[in-house]
Amino acid sequence: MKPRIFLTRELPPEAMKRLRDEVELEMNTEDRVLSKAEIIEGVKGRDALLCLLTDEIDADVMDANRDLKVIANYAVGFNNIDVAAATERGIPVTNTPGVLTDTTADTAFALIMAAARRIVEGDGLVRTGRWKGWGPLELLGLDIHGATLGLIGFGRIGRAVARRARGFDMKILYWNRTRLSESEERELGVTYAGFEEVLAHADFVSLNVAFNDETRHLIGTKELETMRGTSFLINTARGPVVDEKALVHALRQGGIAGAGLDVYEREPEIEPELLEMKNVVLLPHLGSATIATRTKMGMMAIDNLLAALRGEPIPNLVNKEVFASK
Repeated sequence: MKPRIFLTRELPPEAMKRLRDEVELEMNTEDRVLSKAEIIEGVKGRDALLCLLTDEIDADVMDANRDLKVIANYAVGFNNIDVAAATERGIPVTNTPGVLTDTTADTAFALIMAAARRIVEGDGLVRTGRWKGWGPLELLGLDIHGATLGLIGFGRIGRAVARRARGFDMKILYWNRTRLSESEERELGVTYAGFEEVLAHADFVSLNVAFNDETRHLIGTKELETMRGTSFLINTARGPVVDEKALVHALRQGGIAGAGLDVYEREPEIEPELLEMKNVVLLPHLGSATIATRTKMGMMAIDNLLAALRGEPIPNLVNKEVFASK
């Protein structure tokens, strides 16, 4: 018999074809986030759950099916899942790391360029018929080439953003909990600096940290006051890393020049003031949104799921201690 899987939302076509070929699939057929009650109902009688970052998977969901064998998250992050509760119940939790590194770095750099060169404002000017021809003072922005990029977090995505910045002859400062060796820094063309030093000296501050209790509101009032009035904040990490109300205040008071955001503190809700600000570029969580990357994420999630069900080594296991609990 094929394993019985519950999928909380449709994945790209290639991944869907594989699922239909290899498992007995039950899924949410509507393009929306399911309620907790709907997930609980869907997971009953299933061998595995394939869920998204937008799904809250807690102990109640797990207890709705005591025979659940694996929870496969279609995301790098997994704070939507109560991993401790899963471990306590002996349920492996998996994620999809690595596959979206370059695509997310592309998005970060797209936000840098769009915010600094006022691309969205310019597009709107043309589309609404308000553009009357070239003018020497129209929509003046900030140069990207030769500017200083500050990277907060220097994992895979941070390094990928740094590689792109080198093509623009940017000076690159980085802060990370663990400093690289001097040889690695030379190879990547980056300079280590303290957290506040990066904020104080960068023209663009790009957030590339994982989300956890320690990074919640990592950027708040104090940090925004440390940044330059001519600098831009770029966030493609996770929304709650930034205190959104503090960001609104900084933007209104001219504490920073602008922002480029792909993620939000209470997605899909956004601080209403941000929607009215011309110096903020807002994307609907598009960091990994290419056909190739989203398909690879689906394939990786399926690989994780099937390996767990077959009793094989699980490629991307979040809670390795789960096997010690059995």
